[in-house]
Amino acid sequence: MTGAANQLSMSARTVESAQRVLSGRQRGLRGHLAFVGPAVVASVAYVDPGNIATNIQAGARYGYGLLWVVLFANGVAMLFQAMSAKLGIVTGRNLAELCRDHFPRKLVLAMWVASEFAAMATDVAEFIGAALGFSLLFHTPLLVGMIAAGVVVFGILLFGRQGFRQLEIVIGALIAAVAVSYLLELLIAPVDWPGAALGAVTPKLEDDAALLLAVGVIGATVMPHAVFLHSGLTQQRIPARSDEDRRKLLRISNREVMAALGAAGLINVAMVMMAAAAFHQGAAGIAEIETAYRTLTPLLGKAAGALFLVSLLASGLSSAAVGTMAGQMIMQGFVGFHIPIWLRRLITMIPSFVVIALGAKAIDALVWSQVALSTLLPVPMIALLVLARRRDLLGPFVNGRATQAFAAVSALIILGLNVVLIMRAFN
Repeated sequence: MTGAANQLSMSARTVESAQRVLSGRQRGLRGHLAFVGPAVVASVAYVDPGNIATNIQAGARYGYGLLWVVLFANGVAMLFQAMSAKLGIVTGRNLAELCRDHFPRKLVLAMWVASEFAAMATDVAEFIGAALGFSLLFHTPLLVGMIAAGVVVFGILLFGRQGFRQLEIVIGALIAAVAVSYLLELLIAPVDWPGAALGAVTPKLEDDAALLLAVGVIGATVMPHAVFLHSGLTQQRIPARSDEDRRKLLRISNREVMAALGAAGLINVAMVMMAAAAFHQGAAGIAEIETAYRTLTPLLGKAAGALFLVSLLASGLSSAAVGTMAGQMIMQGFVGFHIPIWLRRLITMIPSFVVIALGAKAIDALVWSQVALSTLLPVPMIALLVLARRRDLLGPFVNGRATQAFAAVSALIILGLNVVLIMRAFN
């Protein structure tokens, strides 16, 4: 078992409960709870502060017009997270380790560098988002909020020492806080439901700014580090003793992916709808989280503002902890280099402090970090596509033709959006 797998191993009691379900000796919801966790943890990447930033801008500027982008991105996310989980379940190794084993060394080094940049961009978004939450809640300078966020994230990571199950529960509770907050926001905001339905099924991009936001939404929704992480969360988690066990694990995993990422997708839809309802008509120029919070309170009341802060804090803290785990897994998988997770967290804070110290606006850092993530996203997507068709690795579990074709088309669409964005940037 690898170091990464050891870090993410489950208690003997949880594994025993899962084995009873696989052998048919236990049925019902209680037994299946032993399998819940990997997709829930991975789904944090889909409700992080980068999502909040891009979704606020999308809703404020274009109303419900970019909801179709959110739904498309969420569908792609489900597919690639399911593929990543399958890789870990079937091979017992994570995506970064398999890249190291099966790709040329120079390519592996290039992929590692790109993936580390993606992890850094992720950490900037997550850490600044949590810091903004503390800053707005306690009326402190952003730098003080960053220090407070760092302390709390360290505390969350300490739960991992008590067993990964405890960490999963903490992260799941924070995601639930985000979900409940936006459900209540929709009850407060005057949503145009027919307009939202139309925006969800009508693909269009009005201008270059809409293209930038669309790429940012995709970068905020389909996250490179989450694609890498999911395979590590499933490798060796519940050991499979036969192909029949693997088939059962895959069915359970796919159901969890659908549920967890479906919920994350609905949260993203709710973010855009809230911003569209609150800001599009009278405050379409909203471009900063701080401005959105201060505008939301007089428009929809103190409860709406408070819920917004709760969701921002829960989102930032949970995603910062998960981002650190993913960064460690990427580093160890690609180059076999391990550093203590607290040191990894400390190192990844530095770019965030630099961004703020240089006077950059928090919202600009958040949105551009998501564009960077979308640009780097093809690295794990293409790696997954290549590995998922190798019968020597997956045996009877290789992707079917339809799955492989849909995944390839999705990757090409994202690549195409990135090329168009880069070309327009230089014109």
